Amino acid sequence: MTRIRLHSDVRSRPDGEEWIVGRLSTGRTVALPETGKRALDLLAEGLTASQVAARLRAETGEDIDVPDFVEALVALGFVAELNGEKAAEPRRRPPPLAKIRPRHVRWLLNPVLPFLVAALAAAAVLSRPPVPLTHRTLLWSDHGSAVLASGACFGWALIMLHEYAHLLTARATGVNGRIRLGTRLQFLVVQTDISGIELAPRRHRLTAYLSGIAVNLTAASVLALATHAVDGTPRRVLAALALLSLLPVPFQLMVFTRTDLYFVLQDLLRCRDLYGDGLAYARHLPRRLLARATPEDDPSRALPARERRSVRLYSAVLVIGTALCLSALAFVTLPADAALFAGALTDLTSGSSVGERLDAVAVVVTLGGVHALWARTWWRERRASADR
Repeated sequence: MTRIRLHSDVRSRPDGEEWIVGRLSTGRTVALPETGKRALDLLAEGLTASQVAARLRAETGEDIDVPDFVEALVALGFVAELNGEKAAEPRRRPPPLAKIRPRHVRWLLNPVLPFLVAALAAAAVLSRPPVPLTHRTLLWSDHGSAVLASGACFGWALIMLHEYAHLLTARATGVNGRIRLGTRLQFLVVQTDISGIELAPRRHRLTAYLSGIAVNLTAASVLALATHAVDGTPRRVLAALALLSLLPVPFQLMVFTRTDLYFVLQDLLRCRDLYGDGLAYARHLPRRLLARATPEDDPSRALPARERRSVRLYSAVLVIGTALCLSALAFVTLPADAALFAGALTDLTSGSSVGERLDAVAVVVTLGGVHALWARTWWRERRASADR
């Protein structure tokens, strides 16, 4: 006689013909059909697995393997007690900024906030004279080290503000998140996992996805407006920082790398896994052309017609975008890095001055460190994916 008690933070919401069920504290979610959601509700009411199976047989005429369903719920971490005993649960690190509760940041979900960000951006665009959107704006000093140091410090600060915006907006809905390094093709990125946000209402989900871009636009707008209050070097510095705030925004258009706008697009198109399904379809097409697969093997056939169209269109964007990115890596980035690295090695092994050798060491350490960090992060992601 199997009886369970679910954790108090297990939530659900309808999603087309399915239900999204998950746990806020862990971010684990799963899509269930109507029958699965009915089984979950009956178990939550205190019925045993056999009673639930009998009830579902009477309602649907089908035999449902409820004990297996219960085992799946336990594996997902949704079950607090199994037959009166506490269910095993893996130890988890406390989330970042654990002392910040949803009530502390609920204001981030205020529907007025996006309009304030838009008004601030409009004021910055309409201000005269505007900040010039050219590379010269970034070169605010004749000292290259000052330009690089200020850009690096501000860039990292802005990246963390961007990610913490995602984290805190999700926290406002009761969802915990984690910030970590990740890879997107050849790019090393900082990313925030807020997968539990799928349980929130759509407006809250979109707010969480767009909150990072809102931080960039707000920072750029405030800094651009501040340039009108000063002159000389302070004005040039503020203008450079305003432009630096905008530079990450175009990257968000690269939806084939699962940027913030990718999740907005996936949500608006009502797709469960736009990237995964698009990638599967893109892999199917060459096999189809080579007569190694049939139309019946098409992985998108099982999707609803509306979702199938979206997945097929996205797969074209995925293939073209990935090809362009990898081409840029092969013909621009890697040759440039190789030339820098070779030049640095030449300076280290030849009779160069102390200053040239120090510069060469900085190049080797920086380039080697970035590529090593990318490789380590990529390998860690592959291992984590294989363990799932």
